[in-house]
Amino acid sequence: MGPASFNSSDYVVLGMVGLGARSGYEIKQTVELSIRFFWTISPAQVYPSLGKLERAGLLLGRDEPQGNRPRRVYERTPAGTLALRDWLKRAEPMPFELRDIAMVKLFFADALESADARQLLAQIKSRSAERVVTLEAIRPGAEEAARAGSTHPLLTLELGIAFHQAMLEVCRRFERCPSEITART
Repeated sequence: MGPASFNSSDYVVLGMVGLGARSGYEIKQTVELSIRFFWTISPAQVYPSLGKLERAGLLLGRDEPQGNRPRRVYERTPAGTLALRDWLKRAEPMPFELRDIAMVKLFFADALESADARQLLAQIKSRSAERVVTLEAIRPGAEEAARAGSTHPLLTLELGIAFHQAMLEVCRRFERCPSEITART
């Protein structure tokens, strides 16, 4: 299988195995504590990706049952590491896609009464404040990973925190003075 036969989800799985997530369940858990804040991969994608990557020789799997439950664990092969590196270095478009229904609602908020629009803005502000708290709670694990040599998850975490802090700041500025936002255009 060549690089064209793998999709982004396959590379996410390959990367997660390299970070120590050895089973499909561990991959799903690691995704929940890390990249889910900016990239989605459904649990239904994880197991097919594991099989595809194993068949391609990029992962090596072995059965390791836990009690009565079947379980298969994986490790990345040297070929898998090379494939991940090739994908990371590949010059290809990297569109920024932000799918946020709150932003869609805010875009159309002029259709609301003023109080309702303020309430929507307050909900978005509250969501970003909660996200900052959630991301800050992840910081100790990312700092530990950085001390162990994996520095880029911490960098990504910092970017996520900065994104939501910026959302908060713009919402606060708009609350104080809506004309301040429109005067910048």
